[in-house]
Amino acid sequence: MAGEIRTRNRILHILQLYDGRAAWSVEEIAGEMGISVSSAYRDVQELVHADFLTPVMGARYVLGPTFAHFDLLMRHGDPLLKVAEPHMRELVGATTPFSASVLTRSYQDKVMCIYQEIGDPTARIGRYERGATMPMFRGATSKVILAHQSRRALERMYLAHEEQVRANSHRQSLKDLCHELDAIREAGVAVSDSEITPGTIGIAAPIFMEKKVVAGLSLIVRTEHCRLEPFRASVIETAAKISRQLADVDGAWVARA
Repeated sequence: MAGEIRTRNRILHILQLYDGRAAWSVEEIAGEMGISVSSAYRDVQELVHADFLTPVMGARYVLGPTFAHFDLLMRHGDPLLKVAEPHMRELVGATTPFSASVLTRSYQDKVMCIYQEIGDPTARIGRYERGATMPMFRGATSKVILAHQSRRALERMYLAHEEQVRANSHRQSLKDLCHELDAIREAGVAVSDSEITPGTIGIAAPIFMEKKVVAGLSLIVRTEHCRLEPFRASVIETAAKISRQLADVDGAWVARA
């Protein structure tokens, strides 16, 4: 890794280290990246100056407040969130309080939760926090997005994670996976049972913009409270409403431009 990191990319690589651990020292960063301690120190100080990193006890650094500010800007500026939030609240209210409605996007061969609406907080549906990631090949939430990837992208992801796919599912080949995803795409909905959170059913439908899947909408329900057919219909209908409203928002932006 050391010699392959160009100077202009070092800052980005330092930030990416925090995806695996919460706190790093300058010496640890230098060792991980294969650069001198003095170079790592200069890079870290530049990040501290911009509040991307914050020093803590033990001569280590954690992510700084700039990320919280950027998250606020994202939440206020993301049209998907603005459109989806009220519909997600309605979905939980129309189904069962023993559920959570989850909005996800694809993220580096995973899916990331960008918003959730919880019914009864005592139901312990599972905490799908904003920013939490889930594997792309497990759960309805992930598979409904995966089902609408191009065949080339699907093959690349499968080959990159083949051992993981084989270990965690009955799918033993790319052909098996494509067969399952074709069925999901044709049905317009994915259903999973205890694949992510034990004792829950996941029901997910795609959200489209300009005929491309931009997100997945899921309803996570405690198994004993799940009424599969009406809940499936509710998830499909809600995802379709969000897609139609997104098209209107996108069209308004184009008109103003």
